[in-house]
Amino acid sequence: MPNPNRGSCGFQSREFEQEYERPSKSQLKREMTALQKLGEELVAAPRDRIERVPMPEDVRDAILACRQIKDHEGRRRQLQYIGKKMRTLEENDIAVIRKTLDSWRGLSKADTAAMHALERRREQLLKDDQALTDLLSRHPDLDAQRLRALIRNARKEQSENRPPRAYREIFQILKQLQEQSHTAAAAENQADEREN
Repeated sequence: MPNPNRGSCGFQSREFEQEYERPSKSQLKREMTALQKLGEELVAAPRDRIERVPMPEDVRDAILACRQIKDHEGRRRQLQYIGKKMRTLEENDIAVIRKTLDSWRGLSKADTAAMHALERRREQLLKDDQALTDLLSRHPDLDAQRLRALIRNARKEQSENRPPRAYREIFQILKQLQEQSHTAAAAENQADEREN
């Protein structure tokens, strides 16, 4: 039988609700986990990059020490310590660290995309003689005879299943051309900025 007095006690249930101005425990835990993961990303980065990140010395020392630890449990505890150290940082310090990590990821993606573009150009050179003609028309300073010999040798290497020496050398030539064009474009941009 249902209780007839239930819900009729004369007060609103909202009277006893407390207003919290601080984040919930779950939110705090999510933030702590995110900071620990940020520390893990820094531990995984190369040492020279870690040293360039603007952060307090004690945090940097903890990160560099973690890189030395091989024991699983010791490393786990050191990562927790890094997370604790990261929680002592100001919001703007954390934002700078995140921005630095994001720039590293973007740079590596750009490098990977550029490398894949060079590999596609090399494959095009091996498949189509017109691609070589186009390349030589854009870069007349290239040694056409040497490049033709490299392409011929690379095709032969592929057909005979030999080590790809000429194949790699073609890639290096294309990479040098790309670097030269980037350098020229950067110099041109600086000249334009000076004029303006």
